[in-house]
Amino acid sequence: MSVELFDTHAHLHFPDFDADRAEMLARARQAGVTRILTIGTEVPTSRAALALAEHEADVWAAAGVHPHDAADAGAETIAEIEHLASAARVVAVGEIGLDFFRNLSPRDAQERVFRELIGVARRVRKPVVVHCRDAHAEVLAILAEERVAEVGGIMHCFSGDVAIARRCLDLGLLVSLAGPVTYPNARALPDVARFVPSDRLVIETDCPFLPPQGYRGKRNEPAYLVLTAARVAELRGEPVEELGRCASDNARRLLGLA
Repeated sequence: MSVELFDTHAHLHFPDFDADRAEMLARARQAGVTRILTIGTEVPTSRAALALAEHEADVWAAAGVHPHDAADAGAETIAEIEHLASAARVVAVGEIGLDFFRNLSPRDAQERVFRELIGVARRVRKPVVVHCRDAHAEVLAILAEERVAEVGGIMHCFSGDVAIARRCLDLGLLVSLAGPVTYPNARALPDVARFVPSDRLVIETDCPFLPPQGYRGKRNEPAYLVLTAARVAELRGEPVEELGRCASDNARRLLGLA
């Protein structure tokens, strides 16, 4: 049995891959990564994500505004994201959320843009891809208030514990594990990997960021998703082929690609 993996969070259109994008995609396919979601972080990168998805049959796009860029996101930006999110190859609104670790945008701007873009997702009837760093209570409250359950979504690069994972599941979200689950100091993530039901779990690289153990300090890429999948499968006590199939099915179902 061969492994089938869906990288639910990548930034393939970032300049980090300009020198070898075709080769990077070839390595991903060779490794069994059969589908990739490439994620915008503001208007220009959302446009670039869509352009790449329109060129590569196994790549889809998400359009959104990262909390780092929220300060500059006025009504025109929100309208353009909604326009992009209406495209057929854009299957989610993201990444959106809150980042109270770096606070590169004021918290009130982050919360405003997060709420507005959940509204966009409800209007275009597509799920959200949620960024959350040091802001779990606030993110979960806004997701509930803005009725995220109407569209569903992915809690990207999950960094909480089992209690927070349970709250994400209660809101109708999928939980996505990334490279940090492979780190020796992963803390709560192994327990989360064991806890999340098989029909609610997805995996990702967040490339070019957060490479798995063995590649730390280097550029991450979708082919390395195999290492994260292997670690999650090991933690769950199941074959990596089964983990990959279930996680891929979950992603396809959420994103309307089934």
